[in-house]
Amino acid sequence: MELDLTPQNSPREDVVSVSRLLRSARDLIERRFPLLWVAGEICDVTPARSGHLYFVLKDEQAQVDCVMFRSRAALLDWTPREGMRVEVRALVTLYEPRGRFQLNIEGMRQAGLGPLYERFLKLKAKLEREGLFDAAAKCAIPPHPRSIGVLTSLHAAALRDVLTTLARRNPSVPVIVYPVPVQGEGAAGRIGRMLAIANQRAECDVLLLVRGGGSIEDLWAFNEELLARALRRSQIPVVVGIGHETDFTIADFAADCRAPTPTAAAELVSPSRAELLARTAELAVRATREALRRIAYAMQSVDVLARRLVHPAERLRASRQLVAQLAARLASGTGRRLDAFLSRVALARTNLQSLDPTAVLSRGYSITVNASGEVLRAADAVKEGERVKTTLAKGWIESEVRRKG
Repeated sequence: MELDLTPQNSPREDVVSVSRLLRSARDLIERRFPLLWVAGEICDVTPARSGHLYFVLKDEQAQVDCVMFRSRAALLDWTPREGMRVEVRALVTLYEPRGRFQLNIEGMRQAGLGPLYERFLKLKAKLEREGLFDAAAKCAIPPHPRSIGVLTSLHAAALRDVLTTLARRNPSVPVIVYPVPVQGEGAAGRIGRMLAIANQRAECDVLLLVRGGGSIEDLWAFNEELLARALRRSQIPVVVGIGHETDFTIADFAADCRAPTPTAAAELVSPSRAELLARTAELAVRATREALRRIAYAMQSVDVLARRLVHPAERLRASRQLVAQLAARLASGTGRRLDAFLSRVALARTNLQSLDPTAVLSRGYSITVNASGEVLRAADAVKEGERVKTTLAKGWIESEVRRKG
């Protein structure tokens, strides 16, 4: 197919405009290349405020500009990042305003995602059925660890980020680094063995397992079953911070806690020194305020008690007065009771005297009794010839009954 550059209504038959040239080239390219899949590595990712996504797709020998418009980019359930190998479904075209060859991306997937993602899902389902991810079996993260362990590569950027964050938030907490590879063959096993060593040493209150982002292949060590089981065997709480916020691995589910990034993991386990100092200052102010309040209350109580307090001499004087009053009342009461008693005695004496038989006898009466000592009240009670005894006011006489009437 030849490019039609025949000018229309042009005064010079051999001259065409730039826009017509590029439009014709675009039409030719789009007719020549239908919608197709292209593989490569992402670089120079630039999200626009409009929602469009711009990046470069490259391989070892070439590169091409790409654009994924907002309506297509919004359908992705993952975030394209530098270094990721992808396969894009693209329309080959020419961007006329810049005269730039580019790919308009209709869809995109991570290269090799299918088989690996299927393995990820199968292992996740298996371990979940076993209860390996149960929250009840996980350890709590200590709020104030005395020391923090970090498992990662000594050459990883994540280590620098973690150490910087820990030093900024609380430099007084010691950090122990357990170097392990975080990518490549055998990395999962070496991480698991280092976890066991860290538990044997028991130097830390919490462990961080961290690494930066990467493709699913780069992060595959964290999707190995043996690492998941090693994480669950750890007696020391483990916080995993792998890749970016959208990255999820089996280790994220098996660990005691998941952080979206290595930096977030460091922030999660390290109490901020500034926040602790502010909290301490606040508690000191509250404690001082409470102490002053209690002192003020105590002083008020002392004032109340002081007003109620009486000098011992005054209390002694009052006691003496009370004793004197009680003695006077006792004497007065005793006198009155004695007078009343004497009055009752005199009355009883008078009554007794009036009832005294001897008093009756002094008035000329006498009492006669028979031989048995029974008082004679009638003549029938005695017989003639019986001896009786008569008591007079003075003395007594004994007589014999001669006659009775």
